[in-house]
Amino acid sequence: MFKNYRQFWFNISDKVRFLLVGMFNSGVSYLIYAGLLYFILGESNYQIALVLAWIISSVISFTTHRTLVFPVEGNILKQYIKCCTTWVFSYILNAFLLWSFVDKLQINAYIAQIIATAVCAVFNYIMFKLFAFKKNNAVK
Repeated sequence: MFKNYRQFWFNISDKVRFLLVGMFNSGVSYLIYAGLLYFILGESNYQIALVLAWIISSVISFTTHRTLVFPVEGNILKQYIKCCTTWVFSYILNAFLLWSFVDKLQINAYIAQIIATAVCAVFNYIMFKLFAFKKNNAVK
């Protein structure tokens, strides 16, 4: 029975799988971000909340992308480093967008992060597909 679910899942386009898994990961990351802002740090510390949410959610995201979107074999540590490299650039893009939206355009920090996340999702898909989880490593 599990094999049928697995077969069904992997017959879905990797773009759709990325979208679904990414929505889950983004939701988890956003809840961490919002929870840190609301309960612990306060809205003025949105960049600190972003860093902490990024660190915490990276392990969850790597695991779900590696197993549910781009199933690969090989050196997990090497793949994780490639993912972290992608995420560093994604983080820089995210932080820049968040700063631009909040400080320059005066958009609410919660809404600004939703917009920035959408932009970074496209960047991450391209980098994961072409760099971190290259197709030549895919499980057959």
